Amino acid sequence: MKRARHFLFLSLAWSSFWACQNDAPPVSSESPGMTRETPSPVSTRVEPRQPKASPGNFENLIADYESKDRVIWQKPDMVISLLGDLEGKTVADLGAGSGYFAFRMLPKAQKVIGVDIDPRFIAFMDSVKVRLSKQYQDRFESRLAKPDDPMLKPGEADAVVMVNTYGYIENRVNYLKTLSKGMSDHADLLIIDFKKNSLPVGPEDEFKVAVSQVERELKSAGFEIQKIDNEALDYQYIVMAAKSETNK
Repeated sequence: MKRARHFLFLSLAWSSFWACQNDAPPVSSESPGMTRETPSPVSTRVEPRQPKASPGNFENLIADYESKDRVIWQKPDMVISLLGDLEGKTVADLGAGSGYFAFRMLPKAQKVIGVDIDPRFIAFMDSVKVRLSKQYQDRFESRLAKPDDPMLKPGEADAVVMVNTYGYIENRVNYLKTLSKGMSDHADLLIIDFKKNSLPVGPEDEFKVAVSQVERELKSAGFEIQKIDNEALDYQYIVMAAKSETNK
């Protein structure tokens, strides 16, 4: 029975990158991600569940990360498109979890590093990696990080993605300063997290950070804000930032 459940949840992760394979259907030029998005009807809202890295039931965490509904409210194709052309670039996905975004970025980037502090997610991403074709195996690396250090080499990342992760980081200004050292001079930082509103969905309030606070913390850590978008996603805000000239 345990073996059956193991393969069930591997199949959930497999759906995140199946378009990498040779028999994948073409992807719309307007949607540069690995899977097609199903447009959400105007009158329908899909209520997301926010998984957390915790000692709880790991299979439930994977099910939450790989929920079929997530493509509707998370809009991964649109999110990845915000990073622009990733050809020849190394992308770090911080708080990668099951690799939901990491594996979707593989066809576009030279290398993707799936970073997480939970060894269970590292093992899970590695179990997915071995089922990829050789060309994508060579592009992907999982990396176990520390709560206060993403463990990036100096100037290693040309783009950093942090989705549904920012509110779980302690001492965020110090963390961002450490992160900055692992980013190249022209790297982009993309942060997406839940709005600090009275929403009926999302994480507990203690794990929500107001976008205004994100902006202040980024500036304190030596980043420049490039874009803030509160409208593109129903439940979340989008913040794009880059290292300031004095921080390069």
